[in-house]
Amino acid sequence: MGLNNRKIFKYKELTPLWIAVFIDILGFTLIIPLAPYLADQFLPDLDTFSQAFIMGVVLAINAMVSAVFGPILGKLSDKYGRKPLLIISQIGTLSAFLLLAFSTSLQMIIVSRVIDGIFGGNFPIAKAIVGDVVPPRERGIQMTNIGTAHVLSSLLGPAIGGIFFDVGTNLGLSGTLFPGLISSALSLTTIMLTLIFLQETWLKSKYQQQAKEQRIKVKIKVRANKKALFYLIVWGFHAISFMIMISSVSWFGDIILHLKPSEIGIIMTISGALRALVRFTVFKPTVKKLGENLSIKVGLGLFVISFIFIGFSSNLISFIAAFMVISFAASLTRGLLSSKISKSVSREEQGKINGLSSGLDSTSQIIGPIIGPTLLGLVGIGIIPLFILGFFLAIFGAIPFTMTIKTTYMKERDDSEN
Repeated sequence: MGLNNRKIFKYKELTPLWIAVFIDILGFTLIIPLAPYLADQFLPDLDTFSQAFIMGVVLAINAMVSAVFGPILGKLSDKYGRKPLLIISQIGTLSAFLLLAFSTSLQMIIVSRVIDGIFGGNFPIAKAIVGDVVPPRERGIQMTNIGTAHVLSSLLGPAIGGIFFDVGTNLGLSGTLFPGLISSALSLTTIMLTLIFLQETWLKSKYQQQAKEQRIKVKIKVRANKKALFYLIVWGFHAISFMIMISSVSWFGDIILHLKPSEIGIIMTISGALRALVRFTVFKPTVKKLGENLSIKVGLGLFVISFIFIGFSSNLISFIAAFMVISFAASLTRGLLSSKISKSVSREEQGKINGLSSGLDSTSQIIGPIIGPTLLGLVGIGIIPLFILGFFLAIFGAIPFTMTIKTTYMKERDDSEN
């Protein structure tokens, strides 16, 4: 364990980078519990379905814009350096949080989401910096820190958003004021850490030609790699079903369970805490006993069962139970699938395959916030019953589960290192 920890935290100069990624992801997670209540505040004359659809689009705008501008910022970092572009990205994120804090209309919130999307280059630039600093054989271990940033954001983001939204409204202030100001303070801290501690990693004269040749080579190989394509497809369908579910939580809490934003935030935080607990306790013994391939199958199967169960969860206890199982399934599945994707290609192709998987994540962040809340909006106005949501999620979840059951790739012997 000590050796693994030394490997994970070996590159201390990357610490401000992980904080930057954490803040970037926080911008998405903190607003999830707020969507129904912002809709009531800014769209009071619309029915539940219209509110849910519009707010779903508002949530998705960030990922839509980021999908366009993220690669642009990445390419600009090749030309002008990683650190300057990372700082510009962080300043943009800070301005978006400040605008969110003082938003008095839905239009201002939309603009803040667009600004955050335009300057949401923390994630792709972070991967580029890791590629600059870390040798290929250690790169996978360091990439797990990005996953840790995701987990921490899922722990803190919903709680910050939900609890401080209630605090603001109880004081007669805008519900977005305190979440936006707290996020702004964290973002400003990240900028200072980056300015002081992060060193420039991109030596253009040394690496540019090598990177160009590598990109050409990778483009041919990944496209022809059926195993890599298989795992990318599995990941894509899983990511969509997972994000539909995550994006539906606040609307489920509002429409079905009649919860406050703080209560929804706490539920999501508890779920994230369980996921982290599972990851660092029972995860390794479970994978050691079952093997990677069977663990992935079990996790994807649990997703399908839990999704169906959510469709019949009309009370808080059953919903929390389903959400806890989903958290366990996520701990058991998502990291292993990411590992499978990485191992399906050579070391020289890691950048390309990570870029493709990140693109699928962005796609899920566009589709999920629109489909999930819209379906619950239809439930809210009585057009469809709740179980339709569960079955819809289960259909998306069943595709990757069925693929892993049937394919020969998941019948191969597990890697000896696990």
